[in-house]
Amino acid sequence: MITIVYPQFYGIGGIARYLDSFLQNLPPDHPPIALVTGDLQRSDRAYPGVEIVHIPLSTARASLARWSLRARHIVHERFQAGSTKWVNFHWPPLIPGLVLPAEVPLVLTAHTTYLGMSGRFEQPPLFRSQWSDVSLRGRFWIERRVLARASKVIVLTEQARQEVLHYGFSGEIVVIPNGADMRQFTPGSTAEKNIDVLFCGRIERRKGSVPMVLLCRRLVAQNPRIRIAIVGYGEDEAWVREQLHTLAANITLAGKVPFSDVTAYYRRSKVYASTSYYEGLPGTCLEAMAMGLPAVVWDLLFYRGLVVDGVTGHRVTPNEVNSMAQRIAELLDEVPRAGRMGQAGRELLLNDYNWTKLAVDVLRVFR
Repeated sequence: MITIVYPQFYGIGGIARYLDSFLQNLPPDHPPIALVTGDLQRSDRAYPGVEIVHIPLSTARASLARWSLRARHIVHERFQAGSTKWVNFHWPPLIPGLVLPAEVPLVLTAHTTYLGMSGRFEQPPLFRSQWSDVSLRGRFWIERRVLARASKVIVLTEQARQEVLHYGFSGEIVVIPNGADMRQFTPGSTAEKNIDVLFCGRIERRKGSVPMVLLCRRLVAQNPRIRIAIVGYGEDEAWVREQLHTLAANITLAGKVPFSDVTAYYRRSKVYASTSYYEGLPGTCLEAMAMGLPAVVWDLLFYRGLVVDGVTGHRVTPNEVNSMAQRIAELLDEVPRAGRMGQAGRELLLNDYNWTKLAVDVLRVFR
């Protein structure tokens, strides 16, 4: 049995969606799997051959530590009984990885690292970290400790592989990208395309909240009739609303949208854009491309292979807002070319980023 450890399975974050897609697309002959998770925002879910073990979790600061100790106890008991052969820990958060029993073989799935999230992977940095040097040193120390325990590490991109190597990890690193559930994200032929440009994701510094505001202003200046939707929330949401409130006729800030409703925004949109500086492998970009949208993003390593410049969208030199605005305008003006890019993106996902294939690739790591 593979025991997956992740406390926040019922959230709307990228790791929760990753795990849900993985479990929904397991092959019929998959080994037994147990998911040890929390009960915060719990909903009814079931997957063939998958046991879900809930440990109480709350938003209190000490709750994650208590959850981690309970998870350690469960994993240890199952390993001692011979039912668990591997534990698969997904980070962040980091704390549960510190207390997992050392005798259980560990496959770590590192969705992001603090090296990347702090902006220190890119030199010179593209954004200023919200964490102090002291805080970051503590996070880096925990990451090294957990990596030292891992037998293997699964990462989502070549950039993430380089980040893990930076920590001195010398074991096996396997690159398996995030994907999209192509059965769930399908283009709609009848939806009215009344959104020209869609931004979708968390609204915070490392996700490019500042250049997103500058880009929106530029897009409205060059096309006063443009329609833009920003779907998401985060620590910079209030600031973004304040900066863009005078453009309410052009820009809709949808805030926190239920995951089940996000597909409607994709279907109504013509172009997906992102000014994010750092991602594991961006789930919203994958979903938008699965829905047949061309993508316009910064030219960063984690996008390579997914957003193929001139084929599935455009990659633009980071912080060149005017260039990004021009690329978006071209796609809105050249509808047939934008359609071809969107179709090419969906075909790429069907071949290389489809969870029916990726789930098998993940299981192969354990075999």
